[in-house]
Amino acid sequence: MVMCQLRIGIAQINTTVGDFAGNLQKIARAIDEAKSLGVDLLTFPELAVCGYPPEDLLLKPQFIKENLATLNEVIKYSPGITLIVGFVDSQSDTYNAAAVIHHGKLVDIYHKICLPNYGVFDEVRYFSAGKKYPIYTINGGRVGINICEDIWYRSGPPTIQAISGAEIIVNISASPYHFGKGKFREEILQTRARDNVAIIVFNNLVGGQDELVFDGESMIISETGQTVVRGKQFEEDLIVADLDIDAVSQARRINRGWQRKKAHLEKKSLGVTRVVISEAPPVILKPPVSRPPAEELSLSAEVYNALVLGTRDYILKNGFEKVVIGLSGGIDSSLVAIIAVDAIGASNVIGVAMPSRYSSSDSKSDAELLAHNLGIKLMVIPIEPAFQAYLNMLAKAFTGTEPGITEENLQARVRGNLLMALSNKFGWLVLTTGNKSEMATGYTTLYGDMAGGFAVIKDVTKTMVYSLSQYRNLKANTALIPTSIIDKPPSAELKPHQQDSDTLPPYDQLDPVLTAYVEEDKGIEQIIDMGFNRKVVEKAARLVDRSEYKRRQSPPGVKITPRAFGRDWRLPITNRFKD
Repeated sequence: MVMCQLRIGIAQINTTVGDFAGNLQKIARAIDEAKSLGVDLLTFPELAVCGYPPEDLLLKPQFIKENLATLNEVIKYSPGITLIVGFVDSQSDTYNAAAVIHHGKLVDIYHKICLPNYGVFDEVRYFSAGKKYPIYTINGGRVGINICEDIWYRSGPPTIQAISGAEIIVNISASPYHFGKGKFREEILQTRARDNVAIIVFNNLVGGQDELVFDGESMIISETGQTVVRGKQFEEDLIVADLDIDAVSQARRINRGWQRKKAHLEKKSLGVTRVVISEAPPVILKPPVSRPPAEELSLSAEVYNALVLGTRDYILKNGFEKVVIGLSGGIDSSLVAIIAVDAIGASNVIGVAMPSRYSSSDSKSDAELLAHNLGIKLMVIPIEPAFQAYLNMLAKAFTGTEPGITEENLQARVRGNLLMALSNKFGWLVLTTGNKSEMATGYTTLYGDMAGGFAVIKDVTKTMVYSLSQYRNLKANTALIPTSIIDKPPSAELKPHQQDSDTLPPYDQLDPVLTAYVEEDKGIEQIIDMGFNRKVVEKAARLVDRSEYKRRQSPPGVKITPRAFGRDWRLPITNRFKD
């Protein structure tokens, strides 16, 4: 008896929104490689043709038109293979869709049914929901196709397709990263596989798009809920595997829970459609396929790689070649610098030291040592002449007042002006260096250290900044970030003997409170009941609440937590509610 197998390929590619020619080129290369490996069915991520998420570009008729024209070009590459390709379908309505293409023809189209409308997602704004649950016979195997959110619901499209006969569930996705999500996502997929006694093929997007990072880590889960193969994380990949369809049929025959669920749901009208593409596999000799297990990353490695990928793609996809960073000799700017070097290379990173009358000699030497360790160019532009000029200009207006935070912030604004001048003159993108703890509490200066084009560590708490710096040094097996930078107390150095702890609670106390208040939406009394100091909690909440107007004016940055400031966080600036 011939075993019924389907050789599947998962093309985990890095697309760019609106780059139809570039996306087509990536799709075509993957098709050519898959054909050489004898792949029967090749999948691509959600909206692979146009890139994800296209947002209000979906309201532009020409965008939709070019997307459809590009899909027609993809079809020309399909002789000898079956493809599942994400695109925008536009009929009477607009749909997030998967094209099923076989041997030079568009066979059918699946429309996404479950449209996410939370967090960073607002698909209800753009798309209509599909209503049909198609099952395709491909090389004798029955395949259910659905898109991203469709698989997150226990009784969603995969269950209906499996109950109706699909042995393989293919889910094409653009599931964005935050730390911890990969494991959660895998557990969901394993549950769906076990519940439906079906092989789950999950194809996830990889790459950076504005604030979002897509981590890839596509995978195949067996009908018993075991992860059979996993794609690389934060890298493009082509995963090829042979699926044993007979094993699914055998498992279903002996699974009484499955039989009962099938009998119950079969009585309902489920909107299932069936399309036969190919009844039997071609009798051809295929090259053997195997792959080493994908590396499983630690939390620090995972977050660090996400920051590198998000930074690289933001820089390059937006047409920049070089970046400029203000190097203070502190840990935040040091981490941003090393991320930038890993993203685009040392020759494309320029550091600028801008010492003031309050800068310590250690900070100056630490910035020089960091630049030397990383092999980046360092410019030194003292800010004293400009700072004094500001003080002279404002002396009459400030008569009768005491020097304070205004004078401190003038120094940050001089530095912001200098960095933006260099950006303007040479076309360099300014990378800001503020972390999430500072952004949350407003410990930042508008038009000063917040001035720039991309905020690399905007979603990274101060305590995690230390963890990532130590991780990168361990990876290099040397102190690329000097230990003198890691060990010294954090300071803005805007007045004599200043330390962050003069204004903020110690970061090891502050950061857990911020996590509870910002990411978990816990109230003040709830956080205090968790064992935190009342004064620390009340101060942190007060600072977060009154700093919204600052955050709204900050540049975008890589999202690495479940709830990042920006698209995840939508509080009104003008409001009088107090917790």
